[in-house]
Amino acid sequence: MSDRAALAEDLLMEAVIGLEVHVELATQSKMFCGCRNEFGAPPNTHVCPVCLGLPGSLPVINRRAVEFLCKTGLALGCDIAAFSKFDRKNYFYPDMPKNYQISQYDMPLTTGGGVRLPSGRLIRLTRIHLEEDTGKNVHAGASIARSNYTLVDYNRAGVPLMEIVSEPDLRSPEEAEAYLNELKTVLSYIGVSDVKMHEGSLRCDANVSVRPAGSSELGTKAEIKNLNSFRFVGRAIAYEIARMRECLRAGERIVQETRGWDETRGETHSMRSKELAHDYRYFPDPDLVPLTLPREELDQWRAQLPELPAAKRARYVSDMGLTEYDAALLTEARPTAEFFEAVASASGAPKEAANWIVGDVRRSLQKHDLELSASPIRPEQLASLIRLVKSGAVSGKAAKEVCEIVVAEGRDPQAIIDERGLAQTSDEEAIAAFVSDAIAANPDSVAAYATGKQKAFEFLVGQVMRASRGKANVDIARKLLKDRLG
Repeated sequence: MSDRAALAEDLLMEAVIGLEVHVELATQSKMFCGCRNEFGAPPNTHVCPVCLGLPGSLPVINRRAVEFLCKTGLALGCDIAAFSKFDRKNYFYPDMPKNYQISQYDMPLTTGGGVRLPSGRLIRLTRIHLEEDTGKNVHAGASIARSNYTLVDYNRAGVPLMEIVSEPDLRSPEEAEAYLNELKTVLSYIGVSDVKMHEGSLRCDANVSVRPAGSSELGTKAEIKNLNSFRFVGRAIAYEIARMRECLRAGERIVQETRGWDETRGETHSMRSKELAHDYRYFPDPDLVPLTLPREELDQWRAQLPELPAAKRARYVSDMGLTEYDAALLTEARPTAEFFEAVASASGAPKEAANWIVGDVRRSLQKHDLELSASPIRPEQLASLIRLVKSGAVSGKAAKEVCEIVVAEGRDPQAIIDERGLAQTSDEEAIAAFVSDAIAANPDSVAAYATGKQKAFEFLVGQVMRASRGKANVDIARKLLKDRLG
């Protein structure tokens, strides 16, 4: 088949993608015991008879984990079940000390809801349920490719885990990444997880299939397990879509299976046939009573939710006159949004505040390898700098130099201006002297401007600023220069 024919056939097949996102909750203790929920502790130091499943131990539900899941459901428009239960999901694996996982099967805490993409498309949710995480296998030995033995760290076993299951509404790798980014932002805003993918706090399984465009029937799916970066998610889904299309073109049958992603080789590989629900032999956990949630408590949790990213973006555009692009950048992280609002309020100039934060402040943070929350800069300092620029006390160019120092050192902008002699002069008599010098020293440019060449005028403005060492008020310099040149 020619490349053109293959492309035409691909256009007749659409991808169908659903994501299962696993989120470790930011509780102080584990899901069913009092062990600390902490990343990076020495192996097997945060364990006890309960999370190790020793005989005679009994689990107790972590109330804060239930609260965090319900707040997530409320933020995403889900229906919260007044009555739910926990089940045992049975399977053997070295990182499961009990040989079963406490999870939720047919009565999850939430159902429905959705995540709205920046494009406006709503990706529906099937459910969000609560369970415990597994331990962690560490493969070691002669080489990365071939391990001689496996070590098991049970610190993670029993950590509260929230699984967010979407409907198969996504149609491309780009949509999958946009969905994850929006979901991650919401979870960060409401404070239920640190969503650090590199630490395993947020992991993703992708269910991928293809079908004829316009068909309502789902194709045979493959599940790609344990993707821990947005980039990996996009690349793995793109590869799997291409693999399935190639299978169909070759007349091969697609097998329902679980696949892994090899980032080094840039391809998925078969791991095992896909398990079905009956393979896990679900049954209600006999050690845990059913869970009932009073409406009054749900109302209290709803009232504690902050303004969510989508609402902030809309408000920044409608009330503050920001562009959608700037609003999106400013709401990526809650600390950034809060910093922006404080600067906008203190300076009375939301557009200027946005421009400085997404521009020079952001560049300075990157240069000094800082996060905004870790930088010593305070909102009132940036607001002060904005006011100094608007009043003409300092030029925009000099203010950029001041901004970088404030970001790195957290010093007062006025003190930096005074120390470095960066104050801008608006003294017309002094600026007029610089204008006279520039005209006298550049007769060719004066003549060129007389013939209508605007670049010559800009050159002369530059000469005035150079002569004043950047301290002349550029607006006054332009006015005086234009008056002198007629």
